[in-house]
Amino acid sequence: MLGTENWEAAFTSAGRHAGRDAADAARAELLRAARAGADTVARLYHRGDAAERRAVLRALPDLPVGDAARPLVEDALRTNDPRLIAAAVGPYAARHLDQHLWRHAVLKCLFIGVPVTAVAALADRADTELARMLTAFAAERTAAGRPVPPDVHHALALCPPPAPAPEV
Repeated sequence: MLGTENWEAAFTSAGRHAGRDAADAARAELLRAARAGADTVARLYHRGDAAERRAVLRALPDLPVGDAARPLVEDALRTNDPRLIAAAVGPYAARHLDQHLWRHAVLKCLFIGVPVTAVAALADRADTELARMLTAFAAERTAAGRPVPPDVHHALALCPPPAPAPEV
């Protein structure tokens, strides 16, 4: 087995030795094989470039980090890098973000142009509040004379219908 210094060096140098897709896969496999914990993934994320951060985010569902890596997902969602955002809304986020933050992550995807197909468990977590937010987003875009991303309609179709208004 590789020592900590060796696998971490291989993690950071993967981009120099392979194409992007191969580097992502290699980095994720290194993280899994090392069973990298929360402190290690946080260090690699914060010290890493965008590609290294993306690899950390993609590997999170397979690592023994529990809720401790949630701040990394939240950090990625504050960026405007579509690659980081797409990685941040994967299976780890679906399991660890609360509903409020998860809804805002879906809106961030729409705002920045990340396809909603990147959002893990969208059909399972979509709710009437997300539908309300998506409808308001679409109305704002329309009022501003901007196009409504087609993914808004896709996401809305996954939301449950609103409850009927009570009769008076």
